[in-house]
Amino acid sequence: MKAKEYLSIMQKILHFIDEGVHVLDKNGNTIIYNEAMSKLEKMETKEVMKKPFGEVFKNLNSENSTLLKALKSRVTTSNLKQTYLNKDGKEITTINTTLPIVINDEVIAVVEVAKNITKMTEMSHTILKLQNEIGKPETAKSKKIKKYNFNNIIGSSSNFVDVIARAKKASKNSASVFIFGETGTGKELIAQSIHYEGLRKDKPFIAQNCAALPESLLEGLLFGTSKGGFTGAVDRAGLFEQANGGTLLLDEINSMPYELQAKLLRVLQENYIRRVGGTSDIPIDVRIISTSNEPPEVILKDGKIRKDLYYRLNVIQLNVPPLRYRKDDIMMLVNMFIHKYNDKLNKEILSISKEAQDSLLKYDYPGNVRELENIIMSAISMADDNERILNINHFISLNSDREHVNREHEIGDVGIDEYLESLEKRIIEKTLTSYDYNITKSAEALKIKRQTLQHKIKRYNIK
Repeated sequence: MKAKEYLSIMQKILHFIDEGVHVLDKNGNTIIYNEAMSKLEKMETKEVMKKPFGEVFKNLNSENSTLLKALKSRVTTSNLKQTYLNKDGKEITTINTTLPIVINDEVIAVVEVAKNITKMTEMSHTILKLQNEIGKPETAKSKKIKKYNFNNIIGSSSNFVDVIARAKKASKNSASVFIFGETGTGKELIAQSIHYEGLRKDKPFIAQNCAALPESLLEGLLFGTSKGGFTGAVDRAGLFEQANGGTLLLDEINSMPYELQAKLLRVLQENYIRRVGGTSDIPIDVRIISTSNEPPEVILKDGKIRKDLYYRLNVIQLNVPPLRYRKDDIMMLVNMFIHKYNDKLNKEILSISKEAQDSLLKYDYPGNVRELENIIMSAISMADDNERILNINHFISLNSDREHVNREHEIGDVGIDEYLESLEKRIIEKTLTSYDYNITKSAEALKIKRQTLQHKIKRYNIK
């Protein structure tokens, strides 16, 4: 097969990937320019293909173009954040990796792969703006932002009461707190209670999920950006500055990129931050509360968190027990949720039947308190306006589990294949519910690829 045919095949293949790809030959002419890059830069493929890079992109040179740097100086650039205007004048932000292809000590081509993170960047800017507005007392008051305290926490099980007692003691000082608990156990509720009943209650409380953004955006979100730090950067205070004097909750700290953890550790040790691209040190006084949905010993063993950072964060440790180990609290929570959703759904439920109560007490709640709340909300929404008691038929998910148990002996009626498919669908549905339909986390819990889970969701028509 000729080189020209290879290029044609490669161009067609690359049209189907999400990242932009731009390839120059050794003479600086474009030989590959895929559809994603075309959409990103608002350039027609025919405007770019087989033409000298310098003629098409006249405002770029070997000083400001990573492609030309790679071609002329063999410079490899990895995960560089760039903000620029495309042909339509729209601001675009990308993460670029550019590298020369060298054979026999000669650069035969250079490749640039660009991931469009414009929407993510806009989202991080919006988060910072909203957090800044929320931090203003008059704004918080006008928007009636919910502030939780220990009075909002329900539970009398001894293992849970012990945790809350430790949390109340933690609220009386400013030491770092590390909260471990499964998804849905109420970690943020406890974190807010520590803040709003503590020494810093009149100062900001800001929460950030460390799994929500890639490292390139999370760093700027936490520490802020300085004008000129990178193309398109502006002076913007990060969450540390916005939380100054108060508390910063780092949710799912076990998902924070490893390299960023070293920068966080330095901030905690030195009590100052430096904005991304900045040169001046900004003193900060922030209490850190961090959470993990995986046990500390697991995230340490798997290398998901630096040991030195963990020991810095784990001054006070709170291990929140899952709901299956708090059986005494289930009916207390049920009654609270009935009262809550009677008001929201305009119903008048007074109690639940003995059969329904037994089913609720036997269930394991992989999604913990959050799942129980969803179960009660669903049951109340299924009740007619004139009904006052919830019976087992109102609890669709619990009913489904009971039916599956009763039908285990009936495999012969449907055959093993159909039965296993039904079982697989139920497991997927329960896992998705437990993780609030987060595909990535559900796939990890099921130990299958994200694409495989998406295929099964489509196959089983799961909604």
